[in-house]
Amino acid sequence: MIIKKSAAEIDKMARAGELLVATLELLAGKVRAGVSTAELDAAAERFIRSRGGVPTFKGYRGFPGSICASPNAMIVHGIPGPYRLSDGDIISIDVGVTLDGWVADAARTFPVGDIGADARNLLAATEESLHSGVAQCVAGNRVGDVSAAIQAVAEGAGLAVVRSLVGHGVGRSMHEDPQVPNYGKPGKGPLLEEGMVLAIEPMTTAGRQAVRVGGDGWAIYSQDGSPAAHFEFTVAVTGDGPRVLTPWHLAGAEHDAAGAAPVGARAAGVGAPERAQAGAR
Repeated sequence: MIIKKSAAEIDKMARAGELLVATLELLAGKVRAGVSTAELDAAAERFIRSRGGVPTFKGYRGFPGSICASPNAMIVHGIPGPYRLSDGDIISIDVGVTLDGWVADAARTFPVGDIGADARNLLAATEESLHSGVAQCVAGNRVGDVSAAIQAVAEGAGLAVVRSLVGHGVGRSMHEDPQVPNYGKPGKGPLLEEGMVLAIEPMTTAGRQAVRVGGDGWAIYSQDGSPAAHFEFTVAVTGDGPRVLTPWHLAGAEHDAAGAAPVGARAAGVGAPERAQAGAR
């Protein structure tokens, strides 16, 4: 069942989103060679709790971390631990924040030091695909319009769209209906209506779309070992068009106090455990 939100409830989710954006900015300043993913996790948890929020992922279905930290060929669901970043790595950081009972969910993939041209293309095109999908989050469109827009940008840049992992609705629960695949056909799928709030999150690889699950039962990797990227916004469908509730792309720039962000804006640079389409976990 799709649960639509009132304007007041969307404002509450935007406040959770503001805290999430601040958390990602904090982590952006800590992503560098030599830092462990456990250190990033601890910093995020301290910061979120100090602002009155709760790390949504912590304990979710037994997940032990406050963030998902997924380097290189790991696509999503990386458990923070002893892994230390090295120059040339990329790392996807996924954060969930619950504030006053409402959830915000967002992710970014960060470069660590200097990265190669293929990795730069991976990050840039995946982020661009996110913005293209968000632009389709308009009342009267369908989920397939979002999915097709993401797929067109990603595959047009030579990337593979991971098909076994999807975006989702979000609200008081981290995972709500509908599922939002990152591939599909325009005009297909559930109708988008005012009040729907969606986690739009393209997940791509520089190789093939097939994945494998790691030995911990959580981490999901590209099967061929190719590097992967993950970018995500929480987006509300409103009468005025898409409203990005987690505008990390505008961090440091001016946006309104409620956390709304214009869809077309881009960052200068180039992130909940999301559910698998086939129902993993």
